Amino acid sequence: MTIKTIAIIGGGTSGWLAANHLGRALKSNPDICITLIESPNIPIIGVGEGTVPSIRRSLQSFGISETEFIRCCDVTFKQSIKFVNWLDKTRHGAGNFYHHLFDMPQSAVGDLNEWWLKAGEGHFADFGSVQHSVCEAKKAPKLITTPEYTGVLGYAYHLNAAKFAKLLAKNAIEKFNVEHRFATVHGVNFAADGSIQSLQTEQGNLAFDFYVDCSGFDSILLAKSLKVPFIDKSKQLFIDTALVAQIPTDKAEEIPPYTLATAHQAGWIWDIALTERRGTGFVYSSAHMEQGTAEDKFDSYLGGKLADIPHRKIPMKVGYRQRFWEKNCVALGLAQGFLEPIEATSILLTDFSAQFLASRFPVNHEDCDYLAQRFNATVSHAWERVVEFAKLHYCLSDRADSAFWCDNRLDETIPEGLKTRLKLWQQFPPIQEDFASKFEVFNMDNYLYVLYGMRYPTMPAHGRVATANAATEYLRRMMQTKQQLLNGLPGHRELIDKIHVHGLQPI
Repeated sequence: MTIKTIAIIGGGTSGWLAANHLGRALKSNPDICITLIESPNIPIIGVGEGTVPSIRRSLQSFGISETEFIRCCDVTFKQSIKFVNWLDKTRHGAGNFYHHLFDMPQSAVGDLNEWWLKAGEGHFADFGSVQHSVCEAKKAPKLITTPEYTGVLGYAYHLNAAKFAKLLAKNAIEKFNVEHRFATVHGVNFAADGSIQSLQTEQGNLAFDFYVDCSGFDSILLAKSLKVPFIDKSKQLFIDTALVAQIPTDKAEEIPPYTLATAHQAGWIWDIALTERRGTGFVYSSAHMEQGTAEDKFDSYLGGKLADIPHRKIPMKVGYRQRFWEKNCVALGLAQGFLEPIEATSILLTDFSAQFLASRFPVNHEDCDYLAQRFNATVSHAWERVVEFAKLHYCLSDRADSAFWCDNRLDETIPEGLKTRLKLWQQFPPIQEDFASKFEVFNMDNYLYVLYGMRYPTMPAHGRVATANAATEYLRRMMQTKQQLLNGLPGHRELIDKIHVHGLQPI
């Protein structure tokens, strides 16, 4: 049977990303109708305010103007994640930090990386990329004359998640004829073969050929109706609770062009600066810290303002579904699963999965079985690699001031794939061949920044270290380029203000 009608259950970022990816991929087929069904009674979680650079490709492919996006969604540029106090303060100093930058480290080419390992001086990110200095100086990654979606340096965005969902909705409805409908889904009716035949709502039964579950943590279709089991990852990633609050800021204040991630005794704090407010979140392991203690520490970070600011607690179930495509239903976003906010993995996996689904969407019901096998294998691989990359940030830490950090280094809490790689990287620094799958969502560059930002003790190779002359010349050129960028790039807020007035140059 030909698939002609598609229902996306749930709005928010995941639902409207799915609507745009599917709408774009299927717009040439006039027989296909996409409907997004959103409950008027369920609020958007709306805390996923950080993205990764791949979102630029998606937004451009949807035909969204970067200027409109920046103006409508309180957008600021994100060039890095700055990790503060993730290492022991007595050994590395209070306020120790490293950057996970969005530009490829130039030192990864040739033998210069080996030279840094042997020298062991300074920040790896500062040695490897000019972007470290740009971030520390709070400069923008581009000029007002740089065309949309291109940059002098790599970047992603910080954004207002609620406004982002509205912009995606507007685009999907106007450009791809996605129908928007309000209804609350209470359950499903099944066909004889176990697939979903229709949705049970207060408006009656609504029948479609294919269903995309973007219903968030509830996972109304995949989990509650189709009973797909959950793979628990809480024994590897301990963070399971977040306290979130939004802090107004001075419009004249400079805006950090990075996410600030400050570690504490049982987790870390995110701090994301938009144009007129900061989005903050205190994430922690409830097994290692009581809620009262968490609230006190969050209050201290916010300068004693927590009682005067609306805030809320979000419990997080850590893990993902055993399968993401079951019968005629695919789950995306939080309906797939959730790990924790580190490295903006939620929006990353949502965008990746939605694009992957759209690229090979089934024409007939008969196509679902083999496409589901392909989708489940690929997305499961992506989730496992994300688990490993998230765990990397914890198991490399030498902090010993609490059980949380000590427990994160226990051998039984580290995924086998990560243990194998870390053993290899004790003797050899990462190379591209260590990342054989094209579906690695974090690659060599990402690992280099985290490994050597956290001082992983790789042994320098014998006979492959760059000469002192080559290293000196490299550093001279890096210093020259850094100075040119620091002199030429505008301040972060300066560029944002200019975009609001003049706009960027369309491609």
